[in-house]
Amino acid sequence: MTGYCFTNGEELIAICKKEGLTISEVMLRRQRELSDDTAENILKELKTTLHAMKRSVEEGLTEELESVSGLSGGDAMRLNDRAEKNALSGTLAAKAAAASMAVVEVNAAMGRIVAAPTAGASGILPGVLFTCAKERGWNDEKLLSGLLTAGAIGSIIAANASISGAEHGCQAETGSAAAMAAALCELDGGSADRCLNAAAIALKNVMGLVCDPVAGLVECPCIKRNALGAMNALISADMALAGIPSLIPFDETVMAMRSVGRLMSPDLRETARGGCAATPTGRAIRKKLGLNEIEDE
Repeated sequence: MTGYCFTNGEELIAICKKEGLTISEVMLRRQRELSDDTAENILKELKTTLHAMKRSVEEGLTEELESVSGLSGGDAMRLNDRAEKNALSGTLAAKAAAASMAVVEVNAAMGRIVAAPTAGASGILPGVLFTCAKERGWNDEKLLSGLLTAGAIGSIIAANASISGAEHGCQAETGSAAAMAAALCELDGGSADRCLNAAAIALKNVMGLVCDPVAGLVECPCIKRNALGAMNALISADMALAGIPSLIPFDETVMAMRSVGRLMSPDLRETARGGCAATPTGRAIRKKLGLNEIEDE
């Protein structure tokens, strides 16, 4: 076992405390051990990812987009305009939600995005990171630390449960993405413990959320769920930073999410046979697009 290897949150926290390091610092050391590469090269590659994320946010908020299906496009710009005027949810939160939607609209329009951790949940992490960076004055170097922290949390969820909607529903996609956005805690001065508290809260907030893409497309309700995921990430981070703990520890929450995912009917796990996809409108959209009904297994 390498010096900075971890497979769960408990091990990660132990390393952080023993070495006096943040989660991002531990993750960087772990990547160096696993890749046998320099920190400079790892951060250089990560900066390419960061810039791709930023570009997808900007594209979705400034360019007229429409998906191939015609089901999505332009909603991120509409919400962003509302955020700049008089959003009930507050300017920062509404802008983060709009930025999150922007990325998934770019994905639906066949643009370039970063799966974080999946294409269907790709907007949450960049949406909150870049919106908060603008508000807080965080530079790219600080955001790279955020990506490392998010990667550490995501890797634990992937190893012990899943980040796949086909396996565990949307809780495993937008839930995991919101948990990864607990990186906001570290960027705002929070400890490793508080980061994992935020991640646990975020996962619990959407425990049992199904994956029910209308017509089997990553558009409805996926895009709007990214907006929800951004809100989830922000309030979970704020609760943890306020000193509010998660009664159920992060590792146990991950295992609970896995258990719930296994109990879900296959109809509720990305098959487009249940939930919103099975409504009369959902079926009508599928028919309009010329897609055959999905047969039950």
